Amino acid sequence: MTGAPGAKVPYALLGVWALTRLVLLLFVFKVFVFPGPDVTSDVSVIYHGWYETLLEGAFPLNDVTWQYPPAAAFAILSPALLPFLGYASAFFVLAFLADLSVLVLLEYAGGRPGRTPRGAWVWAVGVPLLGPTVYARYDVMVTAVAVAALLAGLRHPRVLGTLAGLGALVKVWPVLLLWGVSKRKPWVSAAVTAASLSLLFGVAMPGAFAFLAFQRDRGTEVESLGALVFHIARHFGWNGKVLLHYGSVEFVGPYVEVVSTAALLLTAVAFGWLLMWRLRARRFLSHTVADAAFVAVLMFTATSRVVSPQYMVWLVGLAAVCLVFRGSRMVLPAALVLAAAFVTVLEFPLWFAHVVASDALGITLLVVRNGLLVAAATTGAVRLWRDTVPYASLTPLPGQAARTREPLVS
Repeated sequence: MTGAPGAKVPYALLGVWALTRLVLLLFVFKVFVFPGPDVTSDVSVIYHGWYETLLEGAFPLNDVTWQYPPAAAFAILSPALLPFLGYASAFFVLAFLADLSVLVLLEYAGGRPGRTPRGAWVWAVGVPLLGPTVYARYDVMVTAVAVAALLAGLRHPRVLGTLAGLGALVKVWPVLLLWGVSKRKPWVSAAVTAASLSLLFGVAMPGAFAFLAFQRDRGTEVESLGALVFHIARHFGWNGKVLLHYGSVEFVGPYVEVVSTAALLLTAVAFGWLLMWRLRARRFLSHTVADAAFVAVLMFTATSRVVSPQYMVWLVGLAAVCLVFRGSRMVLPAALVLAAAFVTVLEFPLWFAHVVASDALGITLLVVRNGLLVAAATTGAVRLWRDTVPYASLTPLPGQAARTREPLVS
C-alpha cells in the first residue's frame, strides 16, 4: 500500500483501519451487540428476500421497499460469490472488502505527486463513526465504485464515465460524479454504459424501473431536514403519526405532503445553483471533479425527503477523495461531514427511540446533524464557486494563486 517507490508503509493508518474494522465486524456478526435497533436485519431479512426473488429472474415488484435502480441487483446478488457462507455473513465480508478497496485506492492515490494521505485518513476514521450500519447496507459498495471513478478520472476519463454510469444504475447518486467534468468523453461513456445496462435489464427482467413509482410515493422520513417541522409540531398538538412507510420510518398525517413538496423544491433550488455554477465555472483544476461531486451530493442529501444513516457513507467517501488532492478547498466541509457522521450514529441506532418520540434529545440530535450537513453544503458551495468562477471573490482563498492549473480530464 504505497503510492510511490520507496515510500514508507503507513503502519499507523493500517493499524487504525484494522482495529476499527475489527470492531465493526464483531458488531455485525453479533459477537457484541450494538445498542439500539438491530441494523443487520435489513441484510438477513430484506436483502435476503430480494436475493431469492432476483435469483428467479425478476425484481421484487410486490415489495414497495425495493426502491433502487436495476443494477442494485448486482449488490444484492453479490453474496453468491461466497457460496460457502450464509447470505448475511457473505454480505458483511463483501462490505468489508469494499471498505478495504477504498482504503487501498485512497492511500495509493495519496502517495502520488501533488496528493496527500489526508484522504485515506478521512476514510479510516470517518467510516467507523457511523457504526455497524456501514457493513449492513450496500452503500459502501457503491461508494467504492464512486471513489474508483473519481481517482481514475484524471488519467482515464472513459473509466470515470463508465463507473459513474454503472454507479448511477446501482443507486442514482453517482451520476453527480460527472457534474464537474469539463470534457465530453466521460459523459459519453456514462451514457453508453447506463443505456446498455438499462436495455439489458429492461429486456431480461420485468419491472426493472418500477422503483421510480415507489420513490415518487415516499413521504418525509423522520431523520430528514423537513421532518424537524413535525418533530416540533408534535409538541404543539399536531396529530400525525410516525409509521414504517415505504421501507423507512416516516411521518404520516396532515401537511406531510406539503413539507415533502417543499423538500423537492429545495432540491430543485440546489439543482439550479449547481447548473448556474456549471455555466459560470471556468477554472477546472485537478481537484475540481471531486470537489464538485462532493458539493453536489451534499446539497442533494441535505435537502432530501429521506436522509438515511447510510447516506453518510457516500459523503465520507467523497470527502476522502477531495482531500487526496492538495489543492482541494473542501477541508472544512469534510470536517463538518465527519462531525455529522458521529452525530448520525448517536441518532441512529443508539438513541433512535428518542428521535421517533420527538423528545428533546431526539430533536437536538437532528438539529445538530442536519445543521452540520447544511453548513457543509453551504461552505462547500461557496468554496467551489470561489475556486472555479473567475472574479467571484476579490479576496482569493489562501494559497489559491499558487495552485497549479492542471487539466481535469481530456
